[in-house]
Amino acid sequence: MLKKFALPLVCSLVLAACGGGSAGGAAASEAQPETKISGSLIERINNKGKIVVGTEGTYAPFTYHDQSGKLTGYDVEVARAVAQKLGVEIEFKETQWDAMLAGLKAGRFDMVANQVSLTTPERRATFDKSENYSWSGPMMLVRADNKTIKSLDDIKGLKAAQTLSSNYGEMAVAAKAEVVPVDGMAQALTLVQQNRADLTLNDSLALLDYLKKNPDSGLKTAWKAGADDKLGSGLILNKGNTEALAKINTAIEELQQDGTLKKLGEEFFGEDVSVK
Repeated sequence: MLKKFALPLVCSLVLAACGGGSAGGAAASEAQPETKISGSLIERINNKGKIVVGTEGTYAPFTYHDQSGKLTGYDVEVARAVAQKLGVEIEFKETQWDAMLAGLKAGRFDMVANQVSLTTPERRATFDKSENYSWSGPMMLVRADNKTIKSLDDIKGLKAAQTLSSNYGEMAVAAKAEVVPVDGMAQALTLVQQNRADLTLNDSLALLDYLKKNPDSGLKTAWKAGADDKLGSGLILNKGNTEALAKINTAIEELQQDGTLKKLGEEFFGEDVSVK
């Protein structure tokens, strides 16, 4: 799983295992017992049936409810677009992060759409991941009037607002910056805006989401990690669905080629996040 330290405004707490924006509050769909989906996934895809997708519904901007109550978000809309390409109906079942992969393994979902990267051998042995539809990595914000910080090499001796326990705090220390401890991303951004820190490092999708929602923040991107330092997220399926996975991958590739992923990235993040 991709370990994200994306704090508000993308998550309300440090994420321990990729995706999980909410540690509490079971979704309504988890209140009732769920039965295993009947029939194989490839049969339902070939017969233009229905696929069931597990997601949180509380992890903006990836999976959440808008003001009208509609379930939406980047991952949700990508899953809908994949279903449309496959010609199948899609049903979302909302669940807590901690129960999501267990529910997939138990057959309550066909797949999971929730910003997932399989980074542990144990999970890669149990699940498969589709072609990536988003990429993220470290990114740095500074004040808009800063003209001197352009890379990690430039932050030696400067003040970096970071949570001490995060990998981004470790990056700042490695670059010999002076770490100003904070509780989360929101506080870090405030300190940079107030000139009490020179910069902050965090997950690129978290920071892009912030800049999209706060165009007058007075902050700008100073540096982003290169392609080799990014991790991709895709739809997660149980092992053994090789044929279905191939069709899903083809659908994602077509969405890349026809500009759908680019359009969705720009809608939710202000730029195309489907490419490295």
